[in-house]
Amino acid sequence: MTGPGASPPSDRAIPASAGIGLRFQHHEAVLRDRPRIGWMEVHSENYMGGGVPLRCLDAIRRDYSVSLHGVALSLGSADGLDSAHLDRLAALTQRIEPGLVSEHLAWSVVDGTYLADLLPLPMTEEALEVVCRNVDIAQARLRRRILVENPSSYLRYRHATIPEWVFLAEVSRRTGCGLLCDVNNIYVSACNHGFDAAAYLAALPVAAVAEIHLAGHTRRDLGEGRSIRIDDHGSPVRAEVWALYEAALARFGRVPTLIEWDNDIPPLPILLAEAGKAERRLAKAGEARHADAA
Repeated sequence: MTGPGASPPSDRAIPASAGIGLRFQHHEAVLRDRPRIGWMEVHSENYMGGGVPLRCLDAIRRDYSVSLHGVALSLGSADGLDSAHLDRLAALTQRIEPGLVSEHLAWSVVDGTYLADLLPLPMTEEALEVVCRNVDIAQARLRRRILVENPSSYLRYRHATIPEWVFLAEVSRRTGCGLLCDVNNIYVSACNHGFDAAAYLAALPVAAVAEIHLAGHTRRDLGEGRSIRIDDHGSPVRAEVWALYEAALARFGRVPTLIEWDNDIPPLPILLAEAGKAERRLAKAGEARHADAA
């Protein structure tokens, strides 16, 4: 995954290959070694303040395709979007010209107070209308389609009436947004809530899925035979998530795939090795589709 230099992207599109989540710890190594990797994704909020981080991203952007992934737009907020935050995202998008822009199906703002977490939505028609309205506003301000990511979840609302996979498909249908399919999140939530992860994948509209995320998670024992899966992004991708990823590729075809690692961040070569595992599966999926078409 490394070599004498990366080739500058011929356009701004994200290739249908494996990428890595770029974190501050790896800026120096990436600029020095220019590893061979299809693309990189950054958290939008980490670069809105300008300064050294943004200058590093400018330099990296000259050699790599980059996507922006937000964690604070709060698409599920009934209060509406923070216009100042959206303006900052628009300015960053104009400067970086990312291949993709994505956000989470979650809320994190209430009564003007920001909560440093991605909180789950009640899957109801009212919440669906709120999310669609906010997605429409975001896409109009950014002048582009965004992707909405399925969350990991640890609780559900009793008054929820819409399955999450149906909710996401309907958001895409009503707004024209794309979907970011986080395979690890699907697996974690399926374990926590007892639904069928394969059925979740099967319900997502193929044409809408424009990116896939993979990450590690942990299993915590709660006692009395109970456990919970935590999407902590602090370890390699688990075997069962790789298996679900292969099922996702069989359904969606070759889709840009990102390795996320946000806690206990390893040296860059380990992250690149995880991306290599995804790349091999992407290649195999492409070969299978080619054989089927022959």
